[in-house]
Amino acid sequence: MMSTFYLLLMSLFFCNAPADTEESTASITLLDGYDFCYSLKEPDQTFKMPKDLEEISGLGISEDGETLVAIQDEDGKLFIISRYTGEVVNEIGFWKDGDYEGVEMVGSTAYVVKSSGTLYEVTNPGALEQEVEKYNFFLDDSNDVEGLAYDKANNRLLLACKAKAGHEKRFQHKKGIYAFNLESKTLSEEPVYFISLDSINHYLEKDPAIHKLEKLVEFFDSEEDFDFSPSAIAIHPISGNIYVTSSVGKMLLVFSPQGHVIHIEKLSKKVHPQPEGLCFDPIGTLYISNEGKGEDGLIYRFNYKPGRVD
Repeated sequence: MMSTFYLLLMSLFFCNAPADTEESTASITLLDGYDFCYSLKEPDQTFKMPKDLEEISGLGISEDGETLVAIQDEDGKLFIISRYTGEVVNEIGFWKDGDYEGVEMVGSTAYVVKSSGTLYEVTNPGALEQEVEKYNFFLDDSNDVEGLAYDKANNRLLLACKAKAGHEKRFQHKKGIYAFNLESKTLSEEPVYFISLDSINHYLEKDPAIHKLEKLVEFFDSEEDFDFSPSAIAIHPISGNIYVTSSVGKMLLVFSPQGHVIHIEKLSKKVHPQPEGLCFDPIGTLYISNEGKGEDGLIYRFNYKPGRVD
């Protein structure tokens, strides 16, 4: 089991891998009995976005799963998108220009987060009675908040930091996920989840033979930065597992509701040039958005396929 893990990690993290292997999707499951039910190298449907969404930076979905909601990282607008055709059917202004990174729907209310950690609550979006409430907390640009997810089971939003986990030295080599309580409208003082370099090293330390792999050891050097940088987060509606993408390294991690890593998926650069948005519909269909990087922004649909065989 462990030797297989090491070989996979080599394919995940060696940045100078040959082109023919770099574009294949590699994965490993760390929990016996878990099935990753998506083929992320083969979208079931692809939507090309208009020019205004070339830099699509966040993706959410309506409660009934019928409508996608997107933002981009400059304009204070909600883009309402048909999940069947990919057509933008409405644009709703909610605030002035800014670096908006995540969007989520809670009932008929939209929540949008900026990289600075500022959260916007947009009630009745697009209606005459639309109102916007703005929340500022202790997070700031140094944390670079990029992911936003609705945790329905706990009546909260999850805010994932791409950069610093917080402002404490004890958070070194960790990426933090904070919780915004939807009832009290308060943010947790500390992360409710960590993505930790130590949790990866836990596997590496079990076999002394790993130290012969100098490049891999160097990648996980405790004196260096931890490169996994959350760009999007969503909660699976059936399993409750937490999905987190990192545009840096082109990777997706799956965590249990308790915060344990159970699956690692390496994304193809050809398919996912810059994965920045993530959401699920009520039956488990996965949507991933990618910034265009000079070309069209894209939204992919991946059907939920429990028990599939790759």
